[in-house]
Amino acid sequence: MKNIVAILFALLLTNISFSQNNLSDEQKTNTLLKQMTLDEKIGQMTQVALAVVCTPTDGVLDTAALRKAIQNYKVGSILNVTGHALTVDQWHIVITQIQDEAKKSRLHIPVIYGLDGMHGQTYTLDATLFPQNIAMAATRNPDLAKAITKVTAKELRASGVRWNFAPVLDCGRQPLWSRFPETYGEDVYIGKTMGATVIKTYEEDGLRNPTAVASCMKHYLGYSASRTGKDRTPIYMPEIEMREYYLPQFREAVKAGSSTIMINSGEINGTPVHASKYLLTDVLRKELGFQGLIVSDWEDIIRLHTRHNVAPTPRAAVVMAVNAGVDMSMVPSDFSFFDLLKEAVQKGEVSVNRIDEAVKRILLLKFKLGLFENPYPEDVATANFGKPEYQSLALDAAHEAMTLLKNQNDILPFSKNKKILVAGPSAQSISALNGCWSYTWQGKDEQWYPKDSKTILQTIIDKVGSTNVMTCTAKGFDNMINFDADKLKPAAAGADVIVLCLGENAYAESPGNTRDMILPDEQLNLAKAAASTGKPVILVLTEGRPRFITSIEPQMKGILMTYWSGKKSAEAIADVLFGDYNPDGILPFSYPKSMGEIVLYDRKPSEEVREVFNDNINGGYDPLFPFGFGLSYTTFQYGDIQLSSNNLKADGKITVSITVKNTGTRDGKHTVELYSHELYASITPFMKRLRAFKKISLKAGEQQTVSFIISKSDLEFVNAQLKEVTEPGDFDLMIGDKKARINYKL
Repeated sequence: MKNIVAILFALLLTNISFSQNNLSDEQKTNTLLKQMTLDEKIGQMTQVALAVVCTPTDGVLDTAALRKAIQNYKVGSILNVTGHALTVDQWHIVITQIQDEAKKSRLHIPVIYGLDGMHGQTYTLDATLFPQNIAMAATRNPDLAKAITKVTAKELRASGVRWNFAPVLDCGRQPLWSRFPETYGEDVYIGKTMGATVIKTYEEDGLRNPTAVASCMKHYLGYSASRTGKDRTPIYMPEIEMREYYLPQFREAVKAGSSTIMINSGEINGTPVHASKYLLTDVLRKELGFQGLIVSDWEDIIRLHTRHNVAPTPRAAVVMAVNAGVDMSMVPSDFSFFDLLKEAVQKGEVSVNRIDEAVKRILLLKFKLGLFENPYPEDVATANFGKPEYQSLALDAAHEAMTLLKNQNDILPFSKNKKILVAGPSAQSISALNGCWSYTWQGKDEQWYPKDSKTILQTIIDKVGSTNVMTCTAKGFDNMINFDADKLKPAAAGADVIVLCLGENAYAESPGNTRDMILPDEQLNLAKAAASTGKPVILVLTEGRPRFITSIEPQMKGILMTYWSGKKSAEAIADVLFGDYNPDGILPFSYPKSMGEIVLYDRKPSEEVREVFNDNINGGYDPLFPFGFGLSYTTFQYGDIQLSSNNLKADGKITVSITVKNTGTRDGKHTVELYSHELYASITPFMKRLRAFKKISLKAGEQQTVSFIISKSDLEFVNAQLKEVTEPGDFDLMIGDKKARINYKL
């Protein structure tokens, strides 16, 4: 009888505690934590996929399986979809049924649902898809990144989901890597600037607000630096490199207030990151000061045993990861983590204190998200789904991503009386415009895209009329008709120009692994066939990473890099081709010429030259198109750099100003980038590093003065002692073709 009374009292106390507004979220968390059994705690640390509680029919829950997950295993989190995106109404049914079941549990702890909303709300049908991160980096527009993030948060919340597994903060310095399009490119400054902007935007309204979601910075740490470029394969790097290129983005994201973090699936120097107490506790917790929730990636704890072979048993894998610092396991397909962790605690291999530490973070996040007050989809949030202005924003973002790489003899923009042949596999493909995480994981299944999605062929017809457009293509990227070079030649007979749409179809993660960065032969053959017609060829590249086009580039009169720019990619492409939008995107990576010559823009002095019989030959950095390159239909001219002082002191600042004039005949946007180069340092200095950028709009003939404020922190690098330092000496500051020198003194 005493036990029954105690349980009833505890339940009463719990319900009273949650309803008392004078208690902080932390106080409520501590109160609840004291009442939880070991099973309930471990259940909170367990995350399973929707497939575990679903019937074979997408979006229909198996009530018995759901009951087992929540009542028997006390599962605290569910993620993902089973096959494809669901409608808002389907999500509401799924979330409601899950939370109804959670309310039947002893302590009524709500479930937190997580999804990968990578460039918009990936997994809700008719949600707005924006450009991938690599394309957003090309815009150099943090305000635009902020705007699209607001929409993503609203459409996630409208679906009933309050936790987004985004953004990716991995630095894209290995172009072979299949997740390259999810990065902000090869530069650290762009990555940390755009990433921190997105993190702050997701959460700044307050997590209880129906316009906010919990963000998840990922994948900590170094995931993109795979030696082979294959997904989830080993990384080897000295710590100085890790701290220079891969840690700063996460440091800024922690400062920006990210609630959660997801861990790198790979290993660094032989140690899987999921098992690295140094990275997860010493660096992330103690050095960076991260207080939020650490979640594993897909199946990565058990893989310490099955794949990495550092844990001799499955239980040892769980012990290793939890003791290293992982708070929640994305198991995701069974309840093995629950059973193994419980056994490990009972055997004294994991302390109850460590369990409490993890569970407190999970519960605190749930309180902050307002899940205990109302775990169900919110009507006010639902009203924010699918607003017409989101489509306009998607077009703005796609416009600014478009990067014109070649425009020989100003062949672009086209007049609208041209006869145009549209060719190539991307011409009638929706998936090749959107890429990964687009209503399905891989993004290839076009039946789930919105019915009003347009292809490049359609938008060109919209511009000039069907009588002026010919094609030798069929629907779908992989349709063999699209690769028939023999049919391209006669099709071009009546055309004035050829728009050749090449690149990559959608892919995500390991299915996107490739052994060769060169465009496939069947695409190169199309380009050669197009060039052989004697008609001018404009190459439109729809790709997530820079595929080599060196052999065909000389025959192309124009090249437009479009990346995977989302729902409005085709409209943006047509607007640029016909001059209805003046392109202003610039490359967020160095576009390489060949696999044997991948040198990044922030190269070292010894990479700048090639030594032949002791004679230094320039040309070490010789990409097909350099980092930061992008053409416009107008021209911009820089004045000289003006400095408020030539001397920078340790506690001082310098204002760097430059006047930019639009000297062409069209209005245009332009990104002004400030680079630095230290002449001498205790370790070899970079030839240049991007330190600031600002995007401006100028009407034809207009000029504007752009200013940057520089302090010593803007000139830092990681030294041999692994410290971020600014050393005394001379620095060149560079904007466009202009240069000025400053001296830094302690």
